[in-house]
Amino acid sequence: MRDAYHEELDSISESLVEMARLVGSAIGRATTAMLDADLKLAESVIAADEKVDDLQRDLETKAIQLLARQQPVATDLRIVVTSLRMSADLERSGDLAQHVAKVARLRFPDSPVPRDLQATLLEMGQLAQRLMAKAAEVIITKDVDLALQLEQDDDAMDDLHRTLFQHLMDDRWKHGIETAVDVTLLGRYYERFADHAVSVARRVVYLVTGDYADEIDPVTAAAADGTAPVEGA
Repeated sequence: MRDAYHEELDSISESLVEMARLVGSAIGRATTAMLDADLKLAESVIAADEKVDDLQRDLETKAIQLLARQQPVATDLRIVVTSLRMSADLERSGDLAQHVAKVARLRFPDSPVPRDLQATLLEMGQLAQRLMAKAAEVIITKDVDLALQLEQDDDAMDDLHRTLFQHLMDDRWKHGIETAVDVTLLGRYYERFADHAVSVARRVVYLVTGDYADEIDPVTAAAADGTAPVEGA
């Protein structure tokens, strides 16, 4: 009976990893569709978001059934509750990738991004994908140090987001209001996607330690990971 219970817990974690991988792939493909004005690819990203939604609904059902049948406590309860919150972050990440693809579809056959900003948006897309890949790794490994690193990695996304706004506020902006709106929205989508990846990692920190990420110091993190130095070594 307990083996079946832990298999269900493992199944919830596996669903989270699959969701993270799907939304990471989606933001990468949406970025390509946006920059290359690839309508077919944009449509595939939009349609594929249903798979992420299905996974979240399935995970919620499993979690609620576990709560009702097993009444988990302590760490097991944290796993179930935290997994529900992570699934919401990942589902929202999928929506944001879909929003990028919808902007690409709306402006087809043109790209919504001016040529002089395409490198910045490409970098944002690649960074978003890397952050979500790292979040998936954190879910698998429960590595507190790696989870805490994501917040530092997110600083690069914030810098890129500020770069976009500097271009938009420049008196030399010559691409019109419609493009300015598109770029503003796209920048926000990537920035929020990165925030959700960080949120997933922060929730893993809570799952492992019982403490919130901003309350963790390096010694606590090392102890949680089993990497703290041995006294007298």
